[in-house]
Amino acid sequence: MDFGFDARTRELRDRLLAFMDEYVYPAEPVLREQTEAAADPWRIPPVVEDLKAAARAQGLWNLFLPDEEYGAGLTNLQYAPLAEITGRSPQLAPAALNCAAPDTGNMELLAQFADDAQRKQWLEPLLAGEIRSAFAMTEPDVASSDATNIETRIVRDGDGYVINGRKWYISGAMNPECRIFIVMGKTDPGGADVRRQQSMVLVPRDTPGLRVRRGMRVFGYDDGHHGGHAEVVFEDVRVPVANLVGEEGGGFAIAQARLGPGRIHHCMRLIGMAERAIELMCRRAAARTAFGKPLAAQGVVQNWIADARVSVEQLRLLVLKTAWLMDTVGNRGAHTEIQAIKIATPRAVLDILDKAIQLHGAGGVSQDHPLAELWAHARTLRLADGPDEVHQRSLARRELKKHA
Repeated sequence: MDFGFDARTRELRDRLLAFMDEYVYPAEPVLREQTEAAADPWRIPPVVEDLKAAARAQGLWNLFLPDEEYGAGLTNLQYAPLAEITGRSPQLAPAALNCAAPDTGNMELLAQFADDAQRKQWLEPLLAGEIRSAFAMTEPDVASSDATNIETRIVRDGDGYVINGRKWYISGAMNPECRIFIVMGKTDPGGADVRRQQSMVLVPRDTPGLRVRRGMRVFGYDDGHHGGHAEVVFEDVRVPVANLVGEEGGGFAIAQARLGPGRIHHCMRLIGMAERAIELMCRRAAARTAFGKPLAAQGVVQNWIADARVSVEQLRLLVLKTAWLMDTVGNRGAHTEIQAIKIATPRAVLDILDKAIQLHGAGGVSQDHPLAELWAHARTLRLADGPDEVHQRSLARRELKKHA
């Protein structure tokens, strides 16, 4: 395993670091001002579109897609240090580079499983950053981390499918630029194989019967920068059979294929969040005096900073190993490591952010620093793509099988 940066990664990394300094960090207070002044809290603020134009002009666009036909053609190992950098400003940088969830996972899904007509209609405008999308899987009435529990029905009726169900925390769905929903439901609820009962269909936002009921908050935040999270109701929503993604019964497998890259992208960005927290901790410790000496001279603060550095270095190595395995032996070969980083990274980053908040006192939970919002984002990721316990269960089973 060689985790050194190759020439292309070094070049992109240097350009991205410069882009962050010149464009992204100065735009953060502008984003807050535009969000607070907006009449529609869900519409993407103008500053994001300005950043997208600048990023595209500099060739920092669709870096996440490994397929050269659609994206930058980077491996997971090449993309990892770039995603880490964007994690330092998770509300702005990923969106600026057209590398923000849920569009990233949806574009990967469409590139891999959609037919030519579906790609032409939906993937191309997503790649161009002209529209946004949503992935509708999670439901409030069942444990959606086990996709076999999904209750939304997708029933074949002549030349179409009729969809009925209720979803929530559907990221991006509040955004008026969200034009397409990828909806997961059951086409064969009585099927013998519980993993062949689900299918995915494409549902345009303006389809009759699709109703975005309300925005869902995250620890009190509307999280509107990427279009919020919505509760969505499907009442006799009818779409053509041509809107089926892949084949009937293939929804579970498609969902698993979508989640693998999504999980590692989240972990890459979380490391960037931790790095920014450490930077803020050090600046605060050097500038603040308490009990007669700088916070940087307090032993407990030194311990926090040292422990944070050790944790980040450990996590980065595990994430890079996972990326390398995904590139060399595929997602299935990296199954253990993907689950391990999903368990370990949010936990450790939350602890680092908690210490950074503590070091900033009341300011740490305020809007004057990014720490509270970063903490809410990191805590949410302990649930997104499956809670810790689901990954622990699966990981333990694999370990136990070795000794059965």
